[in-house]
Amino acid sequence: MKLILLTWVLLLLLLATVPGPGPRPTAGARESCSLRCGDRNGTCSCHPTCLGLHTCCLDFHDFCLEISPSSGSMMGGKDFVVQHFQWLGSKGDVICRFKDSIEVLGHVDSLGQVHCVSPLLYETGRIPFTISMDSGHSFLRAGTWLAAHPYKVSQSEKGQLVNETRWQYYGTPGTTTGNLSLTWNTSVLPTKTVAIELWGYEETGNPYSGNWTSQWSYLYPLATDAPNSGFFTFTPKPALAAHQRWRVGALRIISSKHYRGEKDVLAIWTNDHALAWHLGDDFRNDSVRWARAQCLAWEELEDGLPDFLKELPDCPCTLAQAQADSGRFFADYGCDIGQGSACTYHPGAVHCVRSVQASPNYASGQQCCYRKDGTQLLTADSIGGSTPDRGHDWGAPPYRTPPRVPTLSHWLYDVMSFYYCCLWAPECSRYMRRRPSSDCRTYRPSRLASVFGDPHFLTFDGANFTFNGRGEYVLLEGEADRKDLRVQGRTEPATMTNGTQARGTGLTAVVVQEGSSDVVEVRLAGGSGVLEVLLNSEVLSFAEVDWMDLKGLFLSVAAEDKVSIMLSSGAGLEVSIQGPFLSVAVLLPEKFQNHTRGLLGTFNNNPADDFTLRSGKVLPLNASAQELFQFGAEWAVHNASSLFTYDSWVLVSNFLYKPKHDPTFKPLFPNEIVLSSGQAEEAAKLCGDDHFCKFDVAATGSLSMGNVTRKAHQMHCDRLQSLQHEVSCGWLAAPSNGHKEDFKYLMGSTIRFHCESGYSLAGAETSTCQADGTWSAPTPQCQLGRSYTVLLSIIFGGLAAVVLVTVIYVLLRRRKGMNLWSSHP
Repeated sequence: MKLILLTWVLLLLLLATVPGPGPRPTAGARESCSLRCGDRNGTCSCHPTCLGLHTCCLDFHDFCLEISPSSGSMMGGKDFVVQHFQWLGSKGDVICRFKDSIEVLGHVDSLGQVHCVSPLLYETGRIPFTISMDSGHSFLRAGTWLAAHPYKVSQSEKGQLVNETRWQYYGTPGTTTGNLSLTWNTSVLPTKTVAIELWGYEETGNPYSGNWTSQWSYLYPLATDAPNSGFFTFTPKPALAAHQRWRVGALRIISSKHYRGEKDVLAIWTNDHALAWHLGDDFRNDSVRWARAQCLAWEELEDGLPDFLKELPDCPCTLAQAQADSGRFFADYGCDIGQGSACTYHPGAVHCVRSVQASPNYASGQQCCYRKDGTQLLTADSIGGSTPDRGHDWGAPPYRTPPRVPTLSHWLYDVMSFYYCCLWAPECSRYMRRRPSSDCRTYRPSRLASVFGDPHFLTFDGANFTFNGRGEYVLLEGEADRKDLRVQGRTEPATMTNGTQARGTGLTAVVVQEGSSDVVEVRLAGGSGVLEVLLNSEVLSFAEVDWMDLKGLFLSVAAEDKVSIMLSSGAGLEVSIQGPFLSVAVLLPEKFQNHTRGLLGTFNNNPADDFTLRSGKVLPLNASAQELFQFGAEWAVHNASSLFTYDSWVLVSNFLYKPKHDPTFKPLFPNEIVLSSGQAEEAAKLCGDDHFCKFDVAATGSLSMGNVTRKAHQMHCDRLQSLQHEVSCGWLAAPSNGHKEDFKYLMGSTIRFHCESGYSLAGAETSTCQADGTWSAPTPQCQLGRSYTVLLSIIFGGLAAVVLVTVIYVLLRRRKGMNLWSSHP
């Protein structure tokens, strides 16, 4: 009996590890990944690192799902397929559940591949999902879907409004007749005929209350059985009165086989836009009057809402500052100098940035725009100036509810009001009074520290040193907003030109976490010189998107060799490939002052204490290279606090099972450098006075390595220069009935004032921004009529003429011997 029982136990354990359909494993069985994804414990692993370590349970891919594609617009409607998994059971029982509440019917294709369709969401980021293969009785398989901001997905995935501006102006003077057209990629929607629907977005309830809700609603079809040709054109007609309350919406293209408004089916969406084309005859008959009424209604609503402007960060003073302060500000996709954007809504600007993080209480956003000369463009001077947003364009965690819904809350509270007041009616002054540009009087640039080359460390307070340890080290530990920021770096030896191991090291991995945020690691993949990004130990793919909204941070990979990490505190990291190693730039806002330690120093404007050991002992700035080596060694990471991923046996054996600082590695110290006369001459020619460059040439025997270090050092210096504090005196008004020359408000700028014809200037003609942040003179007045100065000039000008004539006459009389004062000739 015991033998039979043991046999059954062994058989059940064996079945628990068999992939595919068949008997389901018991939930939580330690030999299966059912309900265990992310778990390392047990006789086998279900953690992402198990793939590289070859320790995965046999059914890892059956329960911890990999999907393709892995991302799409938060608008939903995108089909994805589960990889490495085949289902041979019933094909009508698939249910996909997103965020534990949104359920979508999936299906199994003829090849046994499991499909799901992403649902319509009100948020961006990584959305957990589970799949049931038994009609919803159990959800044992888990994965993650990345929902992206609609404007950050490929254009090929979206329907295109031909001449989108015409759609949004249809019904206004000059755009009241004719057709509108729509195009789409037919390969995305494999069907013979399509339905084209209008959906509307609205937010209802009391603003900033618990009943404030967001809702997409199906409104009506434009076509129900149109050929799937990739092109549709129609003549817009006013919508029914019941539908005209929707002012923002998007078109959805689906297969004609679906019923009207069916949710969460394979679909193509257009961009959300202003629904001018479906508004009623009252709009078409007098769009200016209609829009003015909407503008006044918005103005009344806005004046009753909380003042969100007070909690927004000030804008950087210059374009250079805005681009350099990448932890807190990022390019606005609608006006991006790097992408050649037209800046349609900001004429006169060449580049705008948005604050990365939404404001803490109202989830609002800052926008800052700049002219070609790098100075700010303010709404007080131009309609093209930057405008802050009640709803941050990128939304804000926890998303889903107003005003935190990405792009859509922004459209309702900031964009549509711009249409009402500025684009459809001449009431822009009303809008600008409630959306004034921020100047930069209180802006303080972030502080910069860098690591690059062999490696060389430049601290936040300006100290610098070279540390050639081999191991894993604390680059930074800091605290702000009651969150701990941790940045760690791994260094490994370089290779000499002759193939031998150099006595120098460089960064090969950088990892960061702030508070309970996701952990992001950037590393060189297996010595291949290719950048690899890991999220919570899982390797990410950026083949589909280059921007990710993650827990506590944003991640951008604009190029294959550079990653930008923007944390909720405003701290930022840029990690890039520089030669055979990584380079990292760390940016910290002022709030971190007096709250940092590690190899990048104590951020307190005092470089003298930057070499502070864990024990608290401080080394002097002139410490020897050997002493600084011990300083670096003391900041080795402890295994218990390591953030690194060890997903290969090479990493496990070299870093997890060995001391974090390798005591056997003997680096090359500067006083040990010996170069031949030829090498010294070549190094001097290449490096000039850059001692980092010279050191790396000597340590690696490579001029190219020295050149890489020289360029990285120059990039640090250039960025440091861009982040220098600028004194601003703030906006200075032009006089009434006059104007001013120039719109620059930084120290040293001079503004000249002029009056209109018929007015005269009373006050100073110029005002200069002074070093203390004040103007040398206030705005003068333009008074009606001529000034005393003009009158005096006329009077004294006339007297001067009389005197001049008299003098000439006297001289002539004297020349003829006449007596000017004689009464007789």
